[in-house]
Amino acid sequence: MSETAPSAATSPRRPRLLWPALLSILGVAILCSLGSWQIVRMSEKRAFIERLTAQAAGAPAAMPASASWASLDPAALDLTRVSARGTFIDGFAGVRTTIAAGERGTRQLAGFGRWIFQGFRLDDGGVILVNRGFVPEGRLGEIKPASGPATVTGFLRAAEARGSFTPADLPAQREFYTRDPAAIAASLGIGAAAPFYLEAERQGDGLTPPAGVDAKELIARIPDNHLSYALTWFGLALTLIGVFAAFAWQGRRKG
Repeated sequence: MSETAPSAATSPRRPRLLWPALLSILGVAILCSLGSWQIVRMSEKRAFIERLTAQAAGAPAAMPASASWASLDPAALDLTRVSARGTFIDGFAGVRTTIAAGERGTRQLAGFGRWIFQGFRLDDGGVILVNRGFVPEGRLGEIKPASGPATVTGFLRAAEARGSFTPADLPAQREFYTRDPAAIAASLGIGAAAPFYLEAERQGDGLTPPAGVDAKELIARIPDNHLSYALTWFGLALTLIGVFAAFAWQGRRKG
């Protein structure tokens, strides 16, 4: 007697939706986690911006004592508004940058130029680099080192990280492409300096170089795109659910 193949009606069917379902669940979980993380970051960023806004409107904090610098976290100090008393050290270095033109009605220098960094010896003996402000390249010859005792109010900033495509610095010419306090201090021959720097607030009309940062403009430049990122991740999760539902429906119709 010849054997006949089992009919399609009696053949065991493999669970074709099992792996697509598991992968879809995993993908949705990852995408929703990313979206939720962006919501948390949005709350943290907005609390941070509110703190900076309140600081800018109030009295600046005292400069941390130089004896405590080694134990401080520069990232945690970033954008803390302080007032520092001391004396400028002769000489300065430039960090190349480009400043975008502001909105109509704003008064600020813009274009290709440099941040002017100069050493500042605090009353307690510590040395910190001060970013005195932006100078357009064509007006660099107008700039002279600041001198004598001064009180500088501004924002503590962490060192700037070097990117993969950042050009090499030219310390012999005191020309840099990153705001790196250690490297700049070495080129100026001022020895050990704070592991962060002080970004001076704008004084005057903002059109006389070097033009320091305006607190409102500084805060406005802080990116707050977390909500749009969160909606993107959640939207991708919904799209993945829709794709799986369509796949499952097509499979059911063919079955």
